[in-house]
This record gives sequence, C-alpha cells and structure tokens, in this order.
Amino acid sequence: MRWPGRQPIVSGTRVITKKTAADFDKMKVAGACVAAMHAAVREAAAPGVTTRDLDGIAREVLAEHGCRSSFLGYGGANNPFPGVLCTSPNSVIVHGIPDDYTLAYGDIISIDAGAIYEGWHGDAAFTMAIGDVPDEITNLLEVTERALWKGIEQAKAGNRLGDIGAAVEAEAAPDGLGVVREYVGHGIGRQMHEAPSVPNYGKPGKGLRLKTGMALAIEPMFNLGTPDSMVLEDGWTVVTADDAWSAHFEHTVLLTKQGTIVSTLPEPLLIS
Repeated sequence: MRWPGRQPIVSGTRVITKKTAADFDKMKVAGACVAAMHAAVREAAAPGVTTRDLDGIAREVLAEHGCRSSFLGYGGANNPFPGVLCTSPNSVIVHGIPDDYTLAYGDIISIDAGAIYEGWHGDAAFTMAIGDVPDEITNLLEVTERALWKGIEQAKAGNRLGDIGAAVEAEAAPDGLGVVREYVGHGIGRQMHEAPSVPNYGKPGKGLRLKTGMALAIEPMFNLGTPDSMVLEDGWTVVTADDAWSAHFEHTVLLTKQGTIVSTLPEPLLIS
C-alpha cells in the first residue's frame, strides 16, 4: 500500500507516522549530539567517578549542541526522571538514576542518552567496562553489541519486525544469555517512544512490514543469567531478578529512500 506524505498507517491500535527527509535531517543532528554525549562520558568514566558526575558532563554536551534531553523529566509529574542519562551499573539492566554511585575498577556501566533537536529525538546506549573484567563479562558486552548490529542489518524497507528480533536473539543463543523480553526497542521521532515496539526476539518474516520513512531505536539487552527483571522502589531502576550482570547497546536507525542510516554516530552511517 502506498504511504504518501505524513499520512499515518495503523498497526493494531497504534499509529506510525512517516518521517520526511527534513525530519530525518533534524534527527541526525539529535543523533550527533547523543554520540557526543557518549564520547564525553566514555572518556570520563573511571574508578572514583560518580554516575552523577557523568550526568553533569552529558548536560554540558547537550547545551553545547543546542539540544534538550529526551530523558530529563520523562514520566510526568508523579515521578519524573531526574537525569539526562540512564546510568546502569553491573546488574542494572536499564533506567538507572544518576546518583552518588561511585564507579569501581571491574565494574561495567551502561549509558543511555537521548537528545531533542527542534522537536526530533535521537536515542542510543552502550555498555563499557571500567578496567579489566572477567572473560565472561567481556563476552557479554561483545555479543550484545554484535547483536545490535545484526539487528540493524535487518532494519530495511521490505523486511519485517520479526527479522530484526530473530537476528538479535540468534546472537544470544550460543552463549545461553538471557534475552530481556519485558523491555524492548521502539519507534522514535517527535516522541522518544513511538510505535512500533521492536522486540529483541521474534521469527523471520513475521510482524509489521518495515517501510521507508520509519525510524526505529533497536536496543538489545542481554543478561548473564535469566531474562527476568524487577523494578526497584524508585520506580525507574530495572535490575536482573537473579543479580546477574547485564549489557545494553542501542542505536537509532532511519529508513530513508537511500537506505538505512544509523543516526546516533558522530557521522551518520549508511548501512544499505
């Protein structure tokens, strides 16, 4: 079916709106800001540094790039998120709140950042080790990042959502890693979280057909133990149910007429 202009399509009860080339250009600016936040935080993350320190550095980058945070205040008046980063160490899967937690040698830390430029969002995450970590932890990070790129390879017009999820899930299977199912990727655009949901599991050839004009945030979350999770009393921090360590990688991808572009790198990367 033809999908002209900004006319939405409906998947179930959820509306997906096509982005224009001009919209994508703004998302690339937001994505470049996210990449700069990542670079600054990666350089600063070291033993003795608090996650609140990292959040402060990210705030400076946002201001330098003329962007606003996708995360700060998210969730509404009852429990607004207080940071511009999600900082999730060790067994924290996602949504860790920047605070006085002090990084130690041998930790891992997941950094999730979002930026808004002229109303359009970019969203990406990575996990890094603070110093040396055991081989199984190094493997966890490598496999999770590789799964992200395998998913991105399938994010192209004509494929289906299940192709992305199946590609991601297949990377976890050989090592018996737990694929988190309660938290998934998502559409992105004028809102940080839009339709469709982008699970990290699925069957090839199944699910919503991908179309030019879509923008997706693909974000594998793999655990060393079970895929199960729970939310702490702060209402945000999601941890593994068995206290096993977890890794999280994410990029925003744009399905353009020229092909799929990863927009949350220092320079947009055309994949296909």
